[in-house]
Order: sequence, then C-alpha cells, then structure tokens
Amino acid sequence: MDIQSFIINTNEKSLTINFINGEAACLSFEYLRVFTPELNNSAKQQTLITHKKSVTLSAIENVGKHGYRFIFDDQHSAIYTPEYLTLLIKEHKQRWQHYLVELKASGHSREAMINITQL
Repeated sequence: MDIQSFIINTNEKSLTINFINGEAACLSFEYLRVFTPELNNSAKQQTLITHKKSVTLSAIENVGKHGYRFIFDDQHSAIYTPEYLTLLIKEHKQRWQHYLVELKASGHSREAMINITQL
C-alpha cells in the first residue's frame, strides 16, 4: 500500500501511518524497534531485542524507492519499506504475542536498563 503520511506521537510513543486509500494504522515505537527489518528479515539467527519499552522514534527520512529510514533515540536506524510496514501491521497481534512469550522465556524485560528522564 502507498503511504500518504506519518504522524509521530511522542506522548503516546506511537507512529500513525496514513495510507493513500484512506486506511490508517498505529504502531508503537517499541514494536517498530523490536521488529527492525535488518535483523528480522535476514536468514541469520534472529536476535531477541530487549529493554526497548521507553525507546522513542526521533525522525523519519525518505530514502526514495528504498523506503523510509526510522531513527530511534537509542542510536539505531533502519530502512522500513512500505511492504514491510504493511506486513508489521497485518501480523501485529501474532508477532507481539510471540515476542512477549520469547521475552518471558529469556528472562529479559521490556523495561529500560537505566531510567532516562528528558528535561
């Protein structure tokens, strides 16, 4: 689907994606960061990304035909294609539940390792 616009909501820690066909979807920054395309689309062993509950999406840059570079405040950035974003939207419930099960089994947490306060 073709993307019309993004709305970054730092208070809710979410990204709203508006599509040209009038549909819209809202994804949390944490979900987008946990399912970063570089790690989750590769044939390599998937790495469980933890401690990202407080992560913030700082900026989005258009990278032409490749998609959009999402820049997070934990110094991570990745290119999300419209197709990958659509997949994340369609599979949100299953992916998130699977992530929570894996996270619990690993003994790790969603919470940040250190508390950071923005002034």
